[in-house]
Order: sequence, then C-alpha cells, then structure tokens
Amino acid sequence: MKEEIKLLLEDVLPLVDFDSDFIFAELDSLGVTTILMVLSEKYGIRLSHEDATPKNLRNLDNIVGMVERKLAEK
Repeated sequence: MKEEIKLLLEDVLPLVDFDSDFIFAELDSLGVTTILMVLSEKYGIRLSHEDATPKNLRNLDNIVGMVERKLAEK
C-alpha cells in the first residue's frame, strides 16, 4: 500500500518529496487538501480537515497509517 500511495501522490503533487521525513513542511493548504481528496477518493474513506495534522502528514509512513486506520474504521 505504501508504494501505491507514494505513486498516487507523486502523480498529483510532483514537486513534493514524499521520501522526506517532514512532508507537512513542504505542503501548502492546496497540497494538504489534494492529499486528503485523492486518498478519500482512491480508498473510499472519509478524510476531513481534522485529519490534516502535522502528525498524520509528517511522512509517508504516517500517511499510510492514517489511511489504514480509516479503512479499519469502515
């Protein structure tokens, strides 16, 4: 799942380094919104502004963890 999410996000946000240890620092509000929308649509989960925290978007592992938690809640 990690590689799939990385490829998906690199496609919509090519200027962001998803190998970074602190992805959140590279994102503006449009980037955050894009990530939430793309992942919501791809995985059929509900992500909101409450999920857009520096912890959830810190690095790719945290993003994957957020998606996995939301899938488990479904």
